[in-house]
Amino acid sequence: MESTFMARQHATLAKPDLFPVPHTSPSRPKRRSGRVSLPSPNRLLSISVKSVRSEIIGVDGRGVKEDKESARPGPVPIFVGLPLDSVSNSNKPNHARAISAGLRALKLLGADGVELPVWWSAVYSSPGRSTAPDWSAYLSLARTVRDAGLRLRVSLNPYGPGRNVGTARFGLPEWVETISEADPDILFTDRVGNRRRDCLSFAVDELPVLAGKTPMAAFEEFFSGFLDAFGELIGTTVTDVSVGLGPGGELRYPSFPPTEAKGRNFTGVGEFQCYDKYSLAALKKHAEEAGNPLWGLSGPHDAPEYSQSPAAAGFFKDGGGSWESPYGDFFLSWYSGQLLAHGDRLLGLASKVFGHLPMTLSAKIPLLHCWHDTRSRPAQLAAGYYNSEGRDGYDSVAEMFARNSCRMVVPGVDLADRDVPVGLRSSPESLLSQIAEACGRHGVRMAGENSRLGGSDLGRARENLSMLDSYTHQRMGADFFSPEHWPLFREFVRSTTEPELDRDDLVSRQERLSMAGKDREMQAV
Repeated sequence: MESTFMARQHATLAKPDLFPVPHTSPSRPKRRSGRVSLPSPNRLLSISVKSVRSEIIGVDGRGVKEDKESARPGPVPIFVGLPLDSVSNSNKPNHARAISAGLRALKLLGADGVELPVWWSAVYSSPGRSTAPDWSAYLSLARTVRDAGLRLRVSLNPYGPGRNVGTARFGLPEWVETISEADPDILFTDRVGNRRRDCLSFAVDELPVLAGKTPMAAFEEFFSGFLDAFGELIGTTVTDVSVGLGPGGELRYPSFPPTEAKGRNFTGVGEFQCYDKYSLAALKKHAEEAGNPLWGLSGPHDAPEYSQSPAAAGFFKDGGGSWESPYGDFFLSWYSGQLLAHGDRLLGLASKVFGHLPMTLSAKIPLLHCWHDTRSRPAQLAAGYYNSEGRDGYDSVAEMFARNSCRMVVPGVDLADRDVPVGLRSSPESLLSQIAEACGRHGVRMAGENSRLGGSDLGRARENLSMLDSYTHQRMGADFFSPEHWPLFREFVRSTTEPELDRDDLVSRQERLSMAGKDREMQAV
């Protein structure tokens, strides 16, 4: 049986195309002209005869489960994110052969499906407002996923990832960028005037600033265009659509520094993003209605800078900070309310377009765990979550998700408190627990993602599977299939269907410690 199976492996896993080597990886696989190939089939699936049998059973078992998932409980579906630049910003396929080989490996392992990031700017890559969208590259990739026998979760991203992806730059469509050059205030702006070129201000959601069209109307065209193009795959291959609600696909303000390439490594408090003229006009109106017009002239004057600690200025201080003054409560209530209103508008629109279809509607929120163990929780406040001491800022978010029949995607389910520096007063575990409790109160299903690629045995992610509706592992690429990471992921997937593995089937602690690249940079949205 083993010889037959391995022969099938060689026939199925053809020599793949090349994934680029991530420049930030602390430990890189062997290079060849600056690029690396996926491991050979033998190395990719280096498993014993006993394990081969187990994995065949796992694939078949999951295949049966797919048709009956809604009728009975079973293993949590496991997805893997495809590269962010699977389709380039010029709307051309990338890494096609490598992705095809990777899909076959995931199917053999027993993964349920993959997540495909779709960028508004790529679909509308041609200049000119009247140019028709081009879905052909994404549709071709979706058909490849179908042919591999995997399910597809599509992430529709009206905003950019907040950073460059390899050599690609995803932001707003070129025709929108042209409009922003004439009216830069349609973009998020910080207090010194820095503009966020990849994200429209939430204050213009319902204003006709895009050549007479509102952003919400433009987003509806984007969503409806996807539905028209992918109709043949909806409900069969495409079983989940996730809607990006802000930068990086998350419901938040772009409070990280504009040049920050590693959002997960950012440890400052961030800055408020309310200084475009449209946001300031909304703040002014709100202050006048509240009877305190002077409060509407600007954002907090005593907030720290992006990378500073909460104690660097007066607003976020734990003792006597302005955040707990009447003005602080006024501003933070308005600021978080604007975020909630934006999320409600966009999810309501998505529910209108997709709600009648046989697929799950999802959206992502961030896991802003830095400084969570303080009274003010400044990183969350700057991102739009009014979750300071004595307030549950996630209850209203969960209520909004419930109102729109939307599943909540939360990253960082692989993080434990021991994984973060003590000085940051960070607690990903308690924050995730708070979010899960809010979802439980409102009947909102949760899906999870990891925040790191490597550096752990994914034990914490496995522990958290019991609270999740599905799990997406981010993200396919050279590091994902490296000898340092692939065995860990293989063990993780097997453990979800084989709860009682033999002790000698598990990767030992010493083997894990010997693996290079303990904490590779995520390529996630």
